[in-house]
Amino acid sequence: MKKKIPIRLAAASPERPPITVGIIEELMKLPNSGDTRSFTRLSAIEDAGHDSIVFVQDEKALKAALAGDAGLILAPFEFGAHRDSRVLAVQNPKYVFAQCAKFFEGFEKPFIHPSAIIDPTAYVGEGTAIGAGSVIEAGAHIGEYCRIGSNVTILGSVTIGDYVLIQSGAVLGSLGFGYVRGENGKYLRFPQQGILVIEDEVEIGANTTIDRGALGETRIGAGSKLDNLVHIGHNCIIGKNVIIAAQVGISGSCIIDDGVIFAGQVGLGDHVHIGPGVVLGGQGGVFPGKHLTGPGQVFAGTPAEPLLDYLKSLARIRRLK
Repeated sequence: MKKKIPIRLAAASPERPPITVGIIEELMKLPNSGDTRSFTRLSAIEDAGHDSIVFVQDEKALKAALAGDAGLILAPFEFGAHRDSRVLAVQNPKYVFAQCAKFFEGFEKPFIHPSAIIDPTAYVGEGTAIGAGSVIEAGAHIGEYCRIGSNVTILGSVTIGDYVLIQSGAVLGSLGFGYVRGENGKYLRFPQQGILVIEDEVEIGANTTIDRGALGETRIGAGSKLDNLVHIGHNCIIGKNVIIAAQVGISGSCIIDDGVIFAGQVGLGDHVHIGPGVVLGGQGGVFPGKHLTGPGQVFAGTPAEPLLDYLKSLARIRRLK
């Protein structure tokens, strides 16, 4: 059990330390070259200075970076050894660039805004920052080193792991949309008394809403990333490292296995099961109770079908015109 720490206001973030080539090599588990050059910022190629790091993924970008003032250029291994000492060859330049950003973020001090409303019985872990106007209700549990934006609402049914990012306007743990219709035609709310669990290193976009479970739990697996304006209904189980783009709507009691990718505006009916590694294209729709399977398989359309079948269907429809 983690020790509860008192809610406190932290000082503004201090100046972050530079990142050295040696630290980058350590982060990426590369052999240590003994290079002690250091840099204080990340930038686009056109805005680069001697103190900045940029990344390139093709020859055209490399040419532009070499013509600029960047202090360090992250480039793919396949470009081979380069006579310009500013070029550091890595497996995935964009990923290494993101790792450098994460290094810098690690030195930001937590700040809990004075206008945030945090119930005294809520748990807030060490190093967590909370933005202006956010509300943390009684019974909520927030882990360590989380970043919670402004005007976020976290209800008491919510447990959040460590290193979670929640952007402004998100509502977590709201009542699910579940009703029972009586003989008189009136609707009565079905009990919505479950919980919401958000595991470590999840990121949740602005104005996203996630309902608590009805009688059980809703769960977002570790490492999953949700874009803005996503809605996840009650009793959904989202696996690990799932990517969900903007305006996706997931009805109640769906199961989304590890590694799934949803493009924008995907819609799922209730009790849908999406198997590991499935990719569902933009505006794809899945009818209630359906099961899509196949790691790496791309589905499209409504009702969703394998991409090749979907393209054949489009071609047949066009021939009817």
